[in-house]
Order: sequence, then structure tokens, then C-alpha cells
Amino acid sequence: MADNITLTPSTTPDGCGPNLDSLYFNLCDKSAVWGIVLEAFAAAGIVFSIVLFIALVASIPFAKNHNRRSSIALHAFFLIFTLGLFCLTFAFIVGKDFSTCASRRFLFGVLFAGCFACLLMQCVRLNVLARSNSAPHAWVLCLGALGLWLVEAVINTEWLIITIVRHPLLPLNLTAPASRATATPCNIANQDFVMALIYVMTLILAVFVASSAIFGGKHAHWKKYGACIFLAVFFSVGIWVAWIVMYVYGNGKHGSPKWDDPTLAIALVANAWVFLILYSIPEICCLSGGDEESEQGFGEVLYPTRGVGYETILKEQKSQNMFMENKAFSMDEPSQASKPISPYSGYTGQLRGQVYQPTELAIISKAGNNPAEASMTIPRATTHHSAADSRSSTPTSHTDINAGTYTPHNGQGNGLRTSQW
Repeated sequence: MADNITLTPSTTPDGCGPNLDSLYFNLCDKSAVWGIVLEAFAAAGIVFSIVLFIALVASIPFAKNHNRRSSIALHAFFLIFTLGLFCLTFAFIVGKDFSTCASRRFLFGVLFAGCFACLLMQCVRLNVLARSNSAPHAWVLCLGALGLWLVEAVINTEWLIITIVRHPLLPLNLTAPASRATATPCNIANQDFVMALIYVMTLILAVFVASSAIFGGKHAHWKKYGACIFLAVFFSVGIWVAWIVMYVYGNGKHGSPKWDDPTLAIALVANAWVFLILYSIPEICCLSGGDEESEQGFGEVLYPTRGVGYETILKEQKSQNMFMENKAFSMDEPSQASKPISPYSGYTGQLRGQVYQPTELAIISKAGNNPAEASMTIPRATTHHSAADSRSSTPTSHTDINAGTYTPHNGQGNGLRTSQW
């Protein structure tokens, strides 16, 4: 490999420029295909992470559900840490010096700790939602993720300072030239690098257990989000087991320490793409999904909108199973049992003078149809031609006429009377 010897412009590998520093030969060396492939995947991951971050921010106005909006801040931090994983891949592709080795040792654990801390708080949020359907506040979740991440940041800072201050005499890392590795952070054994990541492994285990507990909730529509986290951490566990075994035992056993850097670079790119494909993309796609519709439908059942329009009247009639009667046949039917009538039922909003008053002819015709009122008659006023006819009339006839006199039911006693001459 190009990092085992010091290359000069005369020995520039195929694909690189003549004035390029030997530190960056792995980015263009055609004989080191792993560097070019990982470079392409890392660059694509950087672009894709930025696009997803913009899509996440743009979807904030469309996320109307409070339970869904509480995860936006955590997901934004998660995408930032995932973007950092793709950028850190280039530090493992290029050669080793003080800056690249320091960034490798410090940022590898810090960036992974940030990703898994955000996932762990997402699991806490989903566990609460799956059991009570009410999410915690976003600031509480962000503070929890920040506290978990700061623990790894403090551990790596302290470990980096202690190992650099010791100034080891001989380089322990055989993948870097002696001139570059002496008194630099590159001088560290592979086992020590893995031991510094114990806290990150603890976070991975915690996320795995917490994501499994989501499936025990009673609200099933939140379990699909827990399934995404479970799949992401499941593949992450497989990636971490693979690269640790290869980095600690495999490369040294087969005498290939030059594959240490490709092993770590592949682990970074693979795990970052697992985060994007299995978690970030489904989370953003479901951010403004069907949960709002189900909540809206549930709210409409509890608080129905009551209008005064024609459509509302028709709906109420259908709900009460009302039907229209045929008035042509209802007139011949006997009267039904009396129903209580509201005293305001006859009010039409018209003036008293505009209310319809039936005439005598209408009353007579109604009395003919109704046997109950058949006995009521209206006498006629007659004019006698002579006083003799008047005197010849008997009291009985006068009594009959008076008895047949119609007295309206208005209480005023203004009935028709026959005049006597």
C-alpha cells in the first residue's frame, strides 16, 4: 500500500497527479480500488444526508400531529451525526499524520455515540407513545440525547489527551511510516482503539433492548416506527461485530495490518447508509402521514359540526328514519292520537293581520267532512214581508231559530240574530 513507503513524484501511482502529496494517494490510486469506491459512497452519502435534512426541515409546517413533531429535533441531530460519519470516512482513506489520526480516534466514538443517543431517545419516546399515546416534550428528549452524547465526548477527550502526552518511543501502529507515527495519535494498538468504544457499545445494546420493548405497547400504529429503529440497530450490531473481529483478530492473524484502515472506513460507510435507508427515509416519509387523518376523524366523532343548512336537516331526517307521507291519502285516514304540541309551533314570523282566517264557506265544508262538527249550522237572516207573518210566528219557531244561532268561539258573543218585526 501507498502508506507503507514514502512515495516521491517519480513513483506517483497511476491515476494521481505528479504534484499530489503522498498523504492523499489512496483517493486516486487505481491499484487501491477500495479508496476510490469508498470515496464515491461517502460523497453520495454526504449529498443524500444534506437532501434529507432539507426535506426534514421543509416538512415541519406539514406535520400537524404533536406526537410526530416531537421527533423532528432528534431526527435533525441524528442526520447531522450521520453526515459526520460520511465525512470521517475520508480521514480513514487518506494517509496518517497527526491531524488525521487525532480526528479518527476522537470523532469515531463521538459521532457514533451521537447517532445511537438520538436513537435511544427515540425509543424512549416511542415506548411512551405505544403505551399512553402521548409523547414527551421535544426539549426533554433533546436534553436526554445531549447528556448521553456528552459522556462519550468527555471519555474520548480525556483518553486522547492522556495517550498523546505519554509520547511513546516506538510506533505501535504498523500501518503508518515511522516518521509520521512517532509522537502522534497514530501510535495506538488496535485493541486499545476498540476498548475506548465500550460506552458506544453500551448505547447500541440499550437501543436494541429499548426498540424491542416498543412492540409490547397497546397502540399498534406506533410499532411500525419502532420496527425501523429495530432493523437499523440490528444491522448495526452485525456491522460492529464484523469490523471488530476483523480489526482485532483477523488482520493481525493473517498478517495484513494494511487492511486496518479499509476495515474502519467500510464500517463507517456501511453503518451510515444503514441509518439513512432503514431509519431516516421511512421517518421523513411518515412525518406528515396518516396519523393526522385518524386523529381528525376521531375528533369529528366526539365533536360533530352542527349546521343549520339544508344538508343538516336531511341528515337529521335520515338519522331519525323519517319519511314523507302522501297527503292525498292522509286526509281520509282517521285522526291519530293527540300529541303534545309546543305553544310556539304555530308561530311563523308573520304579522297577525297576515294570518290566514277561514271563511264561513270553508267552515261549512269542513263540517261536512268532519262528523263531529256536523251539528253546527249557520242560520240565515230572513226578512218578513208583513207584520202579520211576524205575529203569526210561534214562540217555538223563535226558540228554534235562537237555538240554531251560531255563536263563534271568540268569547265576544257577536253571533247572528234574527230580527223580529
